Amino acid sequence: MPDAGRPLQRFPGVLVIGGGPAGLMAAEAARRAGVEVDLLEAKPTVGRKFLIAGRGGMNLTHSDPRPRFEQRYTRGASEVAHWLDGFDAMALREWARGLGVETFVGSSGRVFPVDMKSAPLLRAWVARLKQEGVRLHMRERWLGFDPAGHALVEGPAGTRAIEAGAVVLALGGGSWPQLGSDAAWMPWLSARGVPTVPLEASNCGFDVGWSEHLVAKFAGAALKPIAVQWSDAAGRMRRQQGECVLTATGLEGSLLYAIGADLRTSIARDGTALLQLDLLPGVPDERVRSALLAGRDGRSLSEVLRRRLKLDGAKAALLREVLSAGTLGDPVALADAIKALPIRLRASRPLAEAISSAGGIALAGVDRRLMLRALPGWFACGEMLDWDAPTGGYLLTACFASGLHAGRAAAMHALGV
Repeated sequence: MPDAGRPLQRFPGVLVIGGGPAGLMAAEAARRAGVEVDLLEAKPTVGRKFLIAGRGGMNLTHSDPRPRFEQRYTRGASEVAHWLDGFDAMALREWARGLGVETFVGSSGRVFPVDMKSAPLLRAWVARLKQEGVRLHMRERWLGFDPAGHALVEGPAGTRAIEAGAVVLALGGGSWPQLGSDAAWMPWLSARGVPTVPLEASNCGFDVGWSEHLVAKFAGAALKPIAVQWSDAAGRMRRQQGECVLTATGLEGSLLYAIGADLRTSIARDGTALLQLDLLPGVPDERVRSALLAGRDGRSLSEVLRRRLKLDGAKAALLREVLSAGTLGDPVALADAIKALPIRLRASRPLAEAISSAGGIALAGVDRRLMLRALPGWFACGEMLDWDAPTGGYLLTACFASGLHAGRAAAMHALGV
């Protein structure tokens, strides 16, 4: 029984807690499996992070072939592959088409809605969920458990204990807490015997420690194209081309997101991570060296870099920031530095600033159906689980896939199957 004086509300079928993409997909899957579904969301509306993420162009998924797609998951790859068996990138595109949203593959291989927007898709999705009978309850916040083990929820009608045929947790990780993913659930589940892994920032920027001069003139400047060389978690030297942004504290952007897991591993192990930036990835080493050995003919170094190598702005400023006067004055050493400029990363940016988080519920703490081993009848999906991937559509695809997987399993549990 709940605490004395506190009402107990019973939901007949599946109760989903959390209204992000994973939670909404869990609700859809459970409803289509034939059970009643109620969804609780702490905010006034669902999908807030989904909408924010789509402001610069809604990257739904990626066109990578399946084997390469699975390799993007740096943690939990085998478990994510199991979820993708039920809902992969092509299935996601077909699902969007069913909502009237056509998609296309961009030059980078990323998949976007034709209008590049997230709001029309979310509106159509919510409308379809309501039409199919999913009941959405806004401003309802989960507060943990009462002494009897019932979930406690606080909403417009006050605080009450609840129970359901099955519960799906889709509360997100710890990034962008202002949108609802505040990880308050971590100690509540840990206290009930659910194993958890500390949350850490993923898809985030990294601190370097620039001079005030560089920050004042170039913070926010794009560095593109560039290539980076780094040591991966196994100690192998890797190289990748892309772009990033010079920030007030260091570097951030898609290129760093793609290799962020290795960088975080290096920082945790060694205290820093070393990047070598190729500022002119399309220019052969010999051409860079020849351009600098040709002499200045009375020109300044800045003018030589700009005229002969088209290297100016933030890239040229980085050379002056990092290199000594002796290296800047030595054509051979400078040419080598342009192709491999050493940048030492000191720390990742705080979790609250990150696009996503790694850590959460240990995958060993859920069974193949995503049911919590310590809490029968309770399931989890999305970023609550300890898996990790870079941006590019991989994050969102796994959230959708895990939500569908958990929703179907929760429905079967509620039905006694």
